[in-house]
Amino acid sequence: MIFAAGKGTRLYPLTKNTPKALVQIAQKPMLEWQILKLIKLGIKNIIINIHHFPNQIIDFVKSNNSFGIDIQFSDESDNLLDTGGGLKKASWFFKNKGPHILQNVDIFSDIEYQQLINYHNNNNALATLVVKKRKTSRYLLFDKKYVLCGWENLKTGEKIITKKEGNLIPLAFSGIHIVDSSLFELINEQGVFSIIDLYLRLSRQYIIKGYVDKISNWFDLGKVESIQEFKKSNYSFI
Repeated sequence: MIFAAGKGTRLYPLTKNTPKALVQIAQKPMLEWQILKLIKLGIKNIIINIHHFPNQIIDFVKSNNSFGIDIQFSDESDNLLDTGGGLKKASWFFKNKGPHILQNVDIFSDIEYQQLINYHNNNNALATLVVKKRKTSRYLLFDKKYVLCGWENLKTGEKIITKKEGNLIPLAFSGIHIVDSSLFELINEQGVFSIIDLYLRLSRQYIIKGYVDKISNWFDLGKVESIQEFKKSNYSFI
């Protein structure tokens, strides 16, 4: 699943008349780069959630013949549901067993997806979240085995501990995650909610793992200044 429903307010004015997913990066829309990367991995079924200028995204995908694979849409035009609500609404799409990749459209990383999938499978995790050691205001908290145990917001001082495991390691979420099929039947939240809140609740009973990304390039292109920084990098797109 590619999360592409955001309004792109941090990218204004680039998103004044264009959805964030279609903002151009190196002569291609963000969305196209993400689709091509998933296709290279061998993925043939993708769902994209949409809200801001949704018809532009649908028309773009159709004009490219869905890039030769099955691409579906989860339309949130009437109500933007956040990541957790968006995943729940799209849950009908995830019929096949096995791990499912979730990816924010504006997160660019040259992480090796197959290594991530192998890590997820080897740990029998309900979900695996890609995390990095970087500065941010909100951190996920992990034990020494990188099992999710909590969350904290440094700006507000809010802290949630779901498992008491001594000294916890703060790591920043990278916007890339893997979920097992069994997760969908455990979602009982309603309406608009964050997927992080879902993970925190489930971490009290299930294994939610962190995959510490130490070597790959990573960019959040949801901000104009980040795009400028990205252009100076030597990022390998696919």
